Amino acid sequence: MANPMNVTKLQTKSHDVPDEIREPEKTRVEVVRLEGYTLGRFKFQPGWRWSKCIKPVVGTDSCQVAHVGYAVSGRITVQMNDGSKTAIEEGMSYTIPPGHDAWVEGNDPFVGFEVISAEEYAKPKS
Repeated sequence: MANPMNVTKLQTKSHDVPDEIREPEKTRVEVVRLEGYTLGRFKFQPGWRWSKCIKPVVGTDSCQVAHVGYAVSGRITVQMNDGSKTAIEEGMSYTIPPGHDAWVEGNDPFVGFEVISAEEYAKPKS
């Protein structure tokens, strides 16, 4: 991975034309790769829940991916394996460590951009 303090190339790409799309149930992950970096636009539909929609794809008991991102719209609740939980809603930046479940709250889709989890999130188990 590139040194984040050593960006050497001017690049742009649109998430409307991503390098890769993953679409488990009620999920759309649009992956854009720039030299040394991967970003993702995550879209979760109402009724989405990690343990229902992503767990069957990745095969772990809880999400084992760390997340750093920004919520563009909608609302999700994240519950850690220890029982602690928090809501993430439009306008919030967030970090989520591995070991959690999450679900969409309400009738609006959740849309977030993530900067460290996109390369591995919702990839089928090997």
